[in-house]
Amino acid sequence: MSATLFAASAAVAHLLVRTVAVDPAEVGELVDLAPPEAPLLWVRRGDGLVAWGEALRFEVSGPTRFADAERAWQRALDHAIVRDEVRLPGTGPVAFGSFAFDDTSARGGVVVVPRVVVGRRGDRAWITTVSTDARLGAAPTPARVLRRQPPVAAPGVVVDEGPPPAAWGAVVARGIAAVREGEVDKVVLARDVHVRTEQPLDLRWPLRRLVAEYPSCWTFSVDGLLGATPELLVRSEKGLVTSRVLAGTIRRTGDEAADLARAAILAHSSKDLEEHEYAVASVAQAIAPSCSSINVPEAPFVLHLPNVLHLASDVTGVLAGRERHPTSLALAAALHPTAAVCGTPTSAAREVIRRVEGMDRGRYAGPVGWFGADGDGEWGIALRSAEVDPGDPRRLRLFAGCGIVGASDPAAEVAESEAKLEPMRHALGS
Repeated sequence: MSATLFAASAAVAHLLVRTVAVDPAEVGELVDLAPPEAPLLWVRRGDGLVAWGEALRFEVSGPTRFADAERAWQRALDHAIVRDEVRLPGTGPVAFGSFAFDDTSARGGVVVVPRVVVGRRGDRAWITTVSTDARLGAAPTPARVLRRQPPVAAPGVVVDEGPPPAAWGAVVARGIAAVREGEVDKVVLARDVHVRTEQPLDLRWPLRRLVAEYPSCWTFSVDGLLGATPELLVRSEKGLVTSRVLAGTIRRTGDEAADLARAAILAHSSKDLEEHEYAVASVAQAIAPSCSSINVPEAPFVLHLPNVLHLASDVTGVLAGRERHPTSLALAAALHPTAAVCGTPTSAAREVIRRVEGMDRGRYAGPVGWFGADGDGEWGIALRSAEVDPGDPRRLRLFAGCGIVGASDPAAEVAESEAKLEPMRHALGS
């Protein structure tokens, strides 16, 4: 356990948590409740969680980062006093987390236990407050929590600071060479672009746009990392496990008839089907030891997003045993990194990534999401994302990635990466 994590968790005497039901009409859109600074968000189709404040914070690093975070969270729960009047997934104690893609990354990972959480699930809504005071105190009230936030400030002019697409095209060419030389069957390479905004970024500006424009994605914000991911690494809920796997992409044209034709091309593309098969197999293999049964679709479906079309498969399973299931974070750790974000074989693909990318991905393509006291939760893959420079609120690092196989073409992969950068660029107003 890292010194930072131990110091934070050892200081916990009592975590005092209270959840009460509220009228969903009083809540409105969850993203509209997000504060201008350090919002925590996990939203899809209007449901999810928005939170703020820090009751506890655990920072972890290295290859044991997931297990260290799990132990710190459990230690906090061991000292918690909980009054949950709603008892739904996302009520009671909740922690948000974000973890680096690579074991060697300087960014490691962070788990934040917020002071206030507002949640919605269908026709139910709730407020959770967390305190480390000496007593539980009065129940949270909508009037105190559901406050009107100040106006959202536009970021102004957004300037692209590079590097240029051609530089990443050269990286792709090296990745293709690694595949054709037999080092790997597939490798997923990441492209980063640095941008600067005219004004310090109010994170609510891009988050509101992402929620509105990509409702079928999971829009997230954790510790300066934000985005809208179409890929669910794992959801664990009452013994059921779901993972949405994406691999294989084609850009949309904006013409409905042309896009239907493109969907048919994607569904029959040998290159994209090969890429997708690797990704699905890696997920099924990772969750199999924890499940009594698994359902793997025979063929993918085409997921339609505003900017791209993806081959997608929903892999589901039933956790084995009745008493102790692995937590959602433990499942995420077992799954990460999938072939959809790393490649196959995993260890060889990771070495190729380290060699040819020449950068620290940080938390791009790592797990991001939340989990509760029972271990259930949802973890996405931090795709189509951006990270705010902790030293300069005007600078951001935007990310996109592409799966590389032997049939890949550098120019086509650069074009695909441009399409995948589009959500964050448009959310910023670029």
